[in-house]
Amino acid sequence: MKKLFIYAVIILCLLPSCKRRTVTGDETPAQKDTILPLGFKTDLYQVDSLKVKEGETFTGLMNRLGLGAKDSYQLAENSDSVFDVRRMRAGNHLEAYYQPDSSGRKLNYVVYHNDMIRSTVFSCSDSLYAWTVDKPVKKERLTTDVTINSSLWNDMIDAGASPLLIVDLAEIYAWSVNFFGLQKGDRFRAIYNQTVCDDKVVRIDSVEFAMYDSGNFHAAAIRFDQGDGGGKYWSEKGESLRKAFLKAPLQYTRISSRFTYHRKHPISGVVRPHTAVDYAAPTGTPVHSIGDGTVTLCGWDGTGGGNRIRIRHMNGYETCYMHLSKFAGGIKAGSRVSQGQVIGYVGATGHATGPHLDFRVWKDGTPIDPLKMISPPSEPLKQENLDSLSKMYSAFLKEIGE
Repeated sequence: MKKLFIYAVIILCLLPSCKRRTVTGDETPAQKDTILPLGFKTDLYQVDSLKVKEGETFTGLMNRLGLGAKDSYQLAENSDSVFDVRRMRAGNHLEAYYQPDSSGRKLNYVVYHNDMIRSTVFSCSDSLYAWTVDKPVKKERLTTDVTINSSLWNDMIDAGASPLLIVDLAEIYAWSVNFFGLQKGDRFRAIYNQTVCDDKVVRIDSVEFAMYDSGNFHAAAIRFDQGDGGGKYWSEKGESLRKAFLKAPLQYTRISSRFTYHRKHPISGVVRPHTAVDYAAPTGTPVHSIGDGTVTLCGWDGTGGGNRIRIRHMNGYETCYMHLSKFAGGIKAGSRVSQGQVIGYVGATGHATGPHLDFRVWKDGTPIDPLKMISPPSEPLKQENLDSLSKMYSAFLKEIGE
């Protein structure tokens, strides 16, 4: 209650029409008004804070709060243009505002928090209707400079940037940087826009520029729209960062075993080739096809691979994904899949000591190390846009201090 009152006072003070007044003589001070930001005077009511229960429906929630079944149904009907009751999510917070009366308490308002910014207010007394309230947000343009010391997650936080930025960087560099093989001393710099609410980062709106440095390897990412489907990312030479293959078939995990011709098998103890990369990840983690292609095998591998998918790609490439807990819907031999499409989920089927993905790549029938594979490039930037891209690149370098 106290926080809501303080929040309302701050909003009122920021409005252009609000001016300070000094009460003199027999003037009566203005009555305290806490209509903003919710649209009703919150200090007139008792308030309960709670969460939506698992499996709870909108009418069930309203019944629990004290609104009758008929009124609950009518409220849902009257509010359908403002709030889709089917999208109410378990675990979301809400406040119920009650007016004390002789028979106990009467429910007057319910404030349901859709997300960090938007709330839906339901009037539950004489009139049954709803409206939405958005908290004020702030747009920021920032730069960050992160050098890997322990992990990208921790170092990003230590540098004062939101971990949400990692998600965007991982997507931008999905074709050129192996995020499972980052080394101490690797460096990320970025210029980006974000939305902040209540001093918390709600989202990263866009990454305008990024630079990754690792030893002698440098990868710039310039966001540039050449009118064919939104802002894409290009190198300073006009090469698309999007390649024919992703660097890895899953996100946010670790490598538990690398490509080698001399590995002691964890179950049999026999030293034999392991022409794959194993990614340790929790059971159920989505597995993505690294490129467009056609599924040639989808089923059980009796030699120890468990649930297995094999895909044929362009230019003589093939990939294989083993030990899956299950296959994604619609995936079968003959299916066409696209780059990034979920094809299955991590598991421990077949000969496996724990949940992980055994990932293999062949080029013209010969096994190759997925971590060293050089992906064919996509179409380059149009020639007429190279000069504009070059000017943007120079300006971004200046902005990051290089």
